[in-house]
Amino acid sequence: MASGAVNKFVEICKYLQDPIHVARFQRFCGVKGTFPEKWTQPVSGQPEPDCPGLRKRVQQSSNEGVGNGDAGVPQVNGKQEDDTVRPDGPAAAEIVRAKPLRRNSLTGDVGQEFLIHNKFLFYLFTFGTELGNEMFFIVFFPFLFWNIDALVSRRLIVVWAWNLFVGQSTKDMVRWSRPASPPVVKVEVFYNSEYSMPSTHAMTGTAIPFCLFMLTYGRWQYPFLFGFGVALSWSVLVCVSRVYMGMHSVLEVITGFLYSLLVLAFFQPILDKIDNYYMTDHYAPLVIIVSHVSLGLVAFSLDSWSTSRGDTAQGLGTGAGAALASHVNYQLGLLQDPPLSSLPLTLPPVTTGLVLRSLLRFAIGVAVLLATRMVMKAVTVLFLCRLFGLPSDDVRQARQQMKVELPYRYIVYSVVGFSCVCFVPILFWILNLD
Repeated sequence: MASGAVNKFVEICKYLQDPIHVARFQRFCGVKGTFPEKWTQPVSGQPEPDCPGLRKRVQQSSNEGVGNGDAGVPQVNGKQEDDTVRPDGPAAAEIVRAKPLRRNSLTGDVGQEFLIHNKFLFYLFTFGTELGNEMFFIVFFPFLFWNIDALVSRRLIVVWAWNLFVGQSTKDMVRWSRPASPPVVKVEVFYNSEYSMPSTHAMTGTAIPFCLFMLTYGRWQYPFLFGFGVALSWSVLVCVSRVYMGMHSVLEVITGFLYSLLVLAFFQPILDKIDNYYMTDHYAPLVIIVSHVSLGLVAFSLDSWSTSRGDTAQGLGTGAGAALASHVNYQLGLLQDPPLSSLPLTLPPVTTGLVLRSLLRFAIGVAVLLATRMVMKAVTVLFLCRLFGLPSDDVRQARQQMKVELPYRYIVYSVVGFSCVCFVPILFWILNLD
């Protein structure tokens, strides 16, 4: 009985891992590849040559499968447009030829062109996948911290950093490659050099909204169904977008969703203790630095270089910087968390002055963070190259060295995290914007 259940479970997993389901979903959503005509679609259920067991990371060639008869399609706004009639759609359906999103400057992977038959879904799922990318978090966490609730933002950063570490480390232990292309169309190629199981986008896209819901419900006044609905919609959008982008199989997205809930179930009950320890304990700065650096060293030793190394160090570095800033703020008496007697909190009346003040804080703060990141990147890479005797004329090659990439990411993003939580609020105080 037990053996039969295990075999059935394995069969279901293999079925959900089949890239043909990703390709079918993409076609359903109006994404079609420009693969060579000589390629024939595999029968559903038949494994790809690299499917069993541990898989090698596959780097797609930038010229693979380009061109099969649409070279003459005119360009519109950086994309090519074709008013060809869709056989299964309206008589004047618009078809847009596009290239994969977010070319990765470190890997040089540019992917291959594809056709978009449904622009609304393309923009919707592009937005969904951005909810798990660096630029979203460099905007979302500061806005929450500066304008809404600093305590919630601090604790969300803790969950995000640890969630990212667990997910990326698991990827490099399982070592499954991305869904095979063809049949899958790579709408995005930025993370194509990483391993695939589980989806860390699905993990962060689930952990952040549900943790936000659990931290704010009861602390702020709003209906339960509203908060839960927003969290669920956010999570589903991110998860489905990863299948649409061709970056993950259905199994990997489901695993990422469930895995993040497991991580959240572990951290949620102790977030209050972690936050208090970071702020109040005399040895907290030492513990923060040692723990975050040690975890990064473990992650970097798992396998060869990939973009997941930088993401792991970036998350841990941001978490360390924010935690150190929380300690400094507490010791200097700069924390202004509302007293428990004032709970539950309510949104103040939305006035023109309040909106303008919030937008001004946000604009100034993000500008400071982006400038800090830019300066720290330039200075840190140059310093590390000189320190280790590496040529500084090829930044891409230098950053693929562990001894450069690890301290580079830690230094840059720990400073960004510290600036967000400590330096920028002090700047607001000086400018009378606190």
